[in-house]
Amino acid sequence: MAAPAKIIIDTDPGQDDAAAIMLALASPDELDVVGITTVAGNVPLSLTSRNARIICELSGRPDVKVYAGAERPLVRALVTAEHVHGSTGLDGTVLAEPTMPLQDMHAVDFIVETLRAEPAGTVTLCTLGALTNIALALQKAPDIAGKVKELVMMGGGFFEGGNITPAAEFNIYVDPEAAGVVFKSGMPIVMMPLDVTHKVLTLKARVDRIRAIGRPAAVAMAEMLDFFERFDIEKYGSDGGPLHDPTVIAYLLRPALFSGRDCNVEIETESALTAGMTVVDWWQVTGRPHTAKVMKDVDADGFFDLLTERLARL
Repeated sequence: MAAPAKIIIDTDPGQDDAAAIMLALASPDELDVVGITTVAGNVPLSLTSRNARIICELSGRPDVKVYAGAERPLVRALVTAEHVHGSTGLDGTVLAEPTMPLQDMHAVDFIVETLRAEPAGTVTLCTLGALTNIALALQKAPDIAGKVKELVMMGGGFFEGGNITPAAEFNIYVDPEAAGVVFKSGMPIVMMPLDVTHKVLTLKARVDRIRAIGRPAAVAMAEMLDFFERFDIEKYGSDGGPLHDPTVIAYLLRPALFSGRDCNVEIETESALTAGMTVVDWWQVTGRPHTAKVMKDVDADGFFDLLTERLARL
């Protein structure tokens, strides 16, 4: 059996981030989570750093090291999403405060040191929030762009538009300048936009399957999803809301669940109306070089089968 792939999860938990982290930690044969780095986004940094440790402990993995990173975007004021995720970021269930420590090293230094220490092309960056930590790492150590195996990210949208403004998806909107740095870095990027995540809906039957596992982690996840989906059910009028971030981990575990194409992606940073827009050249009309593999479709039932199977292991 091949050695598990080394990944760093950069995150701002968030209920859907929690599902992504749990999916990764439940898959040790395939994925080696060498560290989790936190960034401000869905809620401020103190809470995202707390929440990441809570999820590690809930998953039975207090050995995973968590590193706090950027508390604000590169140049903008922080925008958060308590209106979606609740005041803690993990509202919907009762969770114990974490006992595992936060590491002393800054997340950016951990990213740089890990990528420099490991053989080139062996570490994948999994980004579930704003790209601030990755941009800061690239600014500090441009050489790491050539070390990354790939960066698999949840962010952006094209045909689906935005979810925080008409044009922008939240993770990119929080720090468009950071996204611009990352997309110009030359590292291989796989992008999970709203066009994919809006197809993986937390239908009641799917959440009930997770709840029926009966183990504490799965029950807590079902309760978090009950809370999380209420916002999107009201917004989109659907049975269940999109489960964005676990698509990143599912892609690493089951890439055949997804389909897309290589595109040029540019990040809008100047316009007040469309700041944070991911301008995806899906139809290849600009002639600009490809900068990302942009996913568009997903086998939603296969995705939830995978998620449910793995949550049953925790």
